Order: sequence, then structure tokens, then C-alpha cells
Amino acid sequence: MKQAFCVALAAAFFSFTVPTAVAQQSVAYQVSFENAAHREATVEATFKNVQSPTLEVRMARSSPGRYALHEFAKNVYNVKAVDGQGRNLVISRPNLHQWNVVGHDGTVTVTYTLFADHPDGTYAGVNTTHAHLNAPATFMYSPSMENAPVQVKFLPPAGSNWTAATQLKPEPGTLTFSAPNFQYLMDSPTELADLKWREWQVAENGKTQTIRIALHHNGSDAELTDYTAKAKRIVQEQQAVFGELPSFDFGTYTFIACYMPGTPGDGMEHRNSTILTSSRPLATGMTGNLGTVSHEFFHAWNVERIRPRTLEPYNFADANMSGELWLAEGFTSYYGDLAMHRAGVTKADDFLKELTSDVGYVLFAPGKNYFSPVEMSMQAPFVDASRSVDPVNRHNTHISYYTFGSAIGIGLDWTLRTQFKNLSLDDYMRLLWERHGKNEKPYSLLDLEQALADYTKNPTFAQEFFRKHIHGKELMPYEALAKNMGLAVRLAKPNSAALNFEALRFQNDKAILSMGTFQNSPLYQAGLDREDVLLTFNGQKLKDQKTLDDLLAKQKPGDQVTLEVEQHGKKKTVMVTLIQDPKTEVVLLEKTGQKLSADVKARREAWLSPRTK
Repeated sequence: MKQAFCVALAAAFFSFTVPTAVAQQSVAYQVSFENAAHREATVEATFKNVQSPTLEVRMARSSPGRYALHEFAKNVYNVKAVDGQGRNLVISRPNLHQWNVVGHDGTVTVTYTLFADHPDGTYAGVNTTHAHLNAPATFMYSPSMENAPVQVKFLPPAGSNWTAATQLKPEPGTLTFSAPNFQYLMDSPTELADLKWREWQVAENGKTQTIRIALHHNGSDAELTDYTAKAKRIVQEQQAVFGELPSFDFGTYTFIACYMPGTPGDGMEHRNSTILTSSRPLATGMTGNLGTVSHEFFHAWNVERIRPRTLEPYNFADANMSGELWLAEGFTSYYGDLAMHRAGVTKADDFLKELTSDVGYVLFAPGKNYFSPVEMSMQAPFVDASRSVDPVNRHNTHISYYTFGSAIGIGLDWTLRTQFKNLSLDDYMRLLWERHGKNEKPYSLLDLEQALADYTKNPTFAQEFFRKHIHGKELMPYEALAKNMGLAVRLAKPNSAALNFEALRFQNDKAILSMGTFQNSPLYQAGLDREDVLLTFNGQKLKDQKTLDDLLAKQKPGDQVTLEVEQHGKKKTVMVTLIQDPKTEVVLLEKTGQKLSADVKARREAWLSPRTK
């Protein structure tokens, strides 16, 4: 990532015997795992040619690919510092995230213990089988030395067979790597384990690049071979969208995968690598794990290089807000699913289920009435793996920019293919790559609109599209667009009555509302909300979900039913009007009994067919 840190460099210079004008600053880390059984790592950070009397070192509060604050300093303790002669130095702590060191001789070595027990795309995890290290969660840094070259050395536990998967540059020496500066280090996760490796080469534009898979798992080599073959097809299909691979640093891209029991499910893109974590083994979770591969690799173009201006510079000390995540994340979600199908990993019906999930939810969710896709994107710091104690009303006011953006990508792709001859979202993304990705020129919302105007040769269309569907809250005409693509958007259960969309927890012949109610739910209209209890439905006790389903099967939309409920400790009876179950599905048009014209069939096949042989 082309990132820069928003903290002013220290202005005061010190006077040492070594002339600072010619002194080369550098940062070196050594990471060891003497207490891996108890999720601890020991980190030693040496800062050389420090050029101010006080060295400020910090732990980051945010991480590339995430938008919320995560307060990594909470997992750091036993902080000590010595100078170049090994003399103890005085440390003070002006805030929760920073340590100040004084009295040094130009060299400061800070050591600390890192507790690491969450091996996903944001945090770190250490045990006797591996060390999964996300850089912002692992390394203290000095804002005054952000341009200094960095070296990192890992010392595995004695007797382990660990190798290292990282996008850092390999250096001479065992498990020693380097980064040109602080920004690159922070974007470079590392997995150390008894890794299983696969790789292949891609030759294009006169050069050859290597794609690697480094996998930590308990499965078989045959499963890894199958996984690799499918990942290769996904890479090829995405490469075909943009016309070429990005130019990866050091000529290598690495999929860093950990599929071990108890591992949180996640995926996190980086400039020349991606983290893939899941507790699903390949034996049972192959397709789901490959879905994350597909999503994250598309990010190698879309967000790592085709990058919003609002994420430049990236701020490691505060939350990062962007209004373009509907495209950066949402379009990536759409193409993650589409590439899986084009690569032959999923069938058409499976892909249409993913479309149903995104389009159906956007059509249903009340959040679309509150915020535009731009405004939904700006709320990422509140929702992107952020944590809060107090309940929120987000089920009514928010739609994930992943889901919203994917639905927009679907609608725009269908619009381009039906309203404009021979146009598609594929080529719009390729235009963004040419204008903003290859030269890594960050874009604005106006740049996206201008590119759509130029691509369609219709500025009015582009202006209206952004006004209505990006800055505005108007949904795209999915039903009509789908029909022109040989698809049908329809009710999944016509003439079926619905009482609730909210999660119910059944116990002791009661149904407890586990979450707040949706504004378009019959229960909301009846004044019920979180933690209210449903006792009976037309006099029948609600023992379990099957009981409720059986009772609803006897009703039809528009019927009124009587619920006995308990609210705030008091029992009462309410009348509820049942509604049509709003669940929506996307199916092939011919499955509805309608005829498919040759033109529509050709359009659909052009959309879904592989781009490579």
C-alpha cells in the first residue's frame, strides 16, 4: 500500500559524536517464541541513529484493510529499553499507545512481551503450532523513523520445523526479511509454521511472476493440490478482467493460509499477499475457503492499486473514513463470486444464490432509507470488526457496504450489458485499472463518475447513475434488469405468511427476541423489540421453530393472529397482522416457464462464461 503516517516528525535534533547528517537510520526487529504455549511472543526492536533526545515509540490503533480502531497496545507488556551499551533507559507513557524513551546514545532497543491469541487478518496469534503475526498488532514503531529501512528476524521455537510466509523481502540469514520503510512493514503479515507450499509462474508482458500458496493445515497433500488448481483458475479469470496481473514487488504474490481448528474466519488483502484464515478444513470447506481466496485476490487490483483518495494517507493512529467502499469492497464481493463461477468452482445455481443474498437483502433491509452507499461506506469504522458494549439499531439503519456495493455492481453490470451494446462492468473495471491502478493514482468519486461517462460515452447516464444510486438512495430496477439478463427476481415463497425476520431463541416453551425488530416486521408494528418474549400464537405455546412454522403454514398474508407476550416483566396480548414472506430469489428465467430469446441467452452466457480457456 502507498501509505503515509499522519504524525509530525520530531523537530528537535540532538548532538552526538556521530554526525547526524551522514548517519543512516535503521530499525531492526527480532521476534522469538519462548512462551508460545501460553500465546506469548518476545519482540526486540532496535532503533539506530535516533535523532531526537526523546524517542517516541507507539503501537498502531488501526490496520491496513480494516477501518475501525483496534487498540493493539492492550496486548503489550513487560516494556523495557536499553541504549547501545546495554544501559537501562527511562521510559514514560504519555498515553495508552505511546512510550517515550530518554537518555539514549543514539541507539535504543525496546523489548516487550506480546500476547497474541486471535490469528485472523487483523490481530496476531501464537501457539506451539504457529505464529500468525499481523504487523500493526505486533511491532512498535517510531513516527520519527518511518522512512528508515527495516529488518525483521524470526527465531522459531527450538525443534520446530517452521518456515515463513510473508511479502517481506528475503535477506541472507535464517528467517530474516526486510522492508524499505515503516509503511511497507505495516502492510506485511507473516505466518510461521510447518507450512506446505505450492507455486506457479505467470508469464506476460515480457516478465514472469510467481504466485505462491503457503498453507498451515492438518489436511492432505491431495487436498492442497486440488485447492491450488482451483485457486489458479480463479487467478486466471480475474487476470482476464483487467488484462494483466499487477506488477508485484519482488515478482511474487503469496496466499498465506491458516486453516486450523479454532482459527477465526477472515481474509485480509495486502499489496503482494493476502491472509486467509478459517477453522474449516479443506476436506469440508474447500468452496468456502476458495471464496475468500477469490475476494482477496481481486483486491490486488481493486483497493490495493485502484485506491480511493480518502485512504491516502492511511492513518495508523486513528480510524480511516472512506465514501468509496461500496466499490472498493462491494464490487470486489461481486467479482469474488463471479470469478468463482467463471473458474468452474461453483455452479450457476450456487452463484445465483449469492446474487439472491445480496440483491434480496438490499430490497428488504430498511437501512436503504437512511443512508446512501457513500454514507454507508463512511460508517465502516463503526462496523468493520469494531466492538461496542451498548446495543445499536444498525439492523434498521445500516446495510453493509459489502452487500450494498455488490448489489450496485450487479445492477450496473446488468445495465451496461442491456442498455449499452457490448459494454460490461469488466471493461469499466479495466478502465479504472488503466487510469488509476497501473500508475497508482488515487481516485475520487468524481473520477469514478467521469470514467463511467467516458466509457459509456454518455455523461448524462453517468451523472444520473451517481446521483440516484451512489449519492442517493434510489435502488436499481433489479427485476427489469434481471429479465433482460435471462433471470427472474421473484418471491421465494409466494402466498406464505411471515411473522418475524428476527432471530428467536426458544426455551421453556417461549420464543425470545434475541435482537431488535426490523421496522418492516409485523413484530415491530406490534410494538415488540429486543428481549421481549412470545408465549403463545393463537393460544398455542411456542415450543420451537417447527411449532411456529407449522402454525404459520395454516395462515396467509393479511391474516390477524393473537400473540400472548411478556414485555418488561408484564404479560399482555397483542394483535399482529401477518405479511407476505419477503424472501427473494434470483433464478434462471426458463425455470419460471418464460421463454428465453436468443439475444437474451447470448447476453447471459457472455456474462457468466469463462474469460480464459
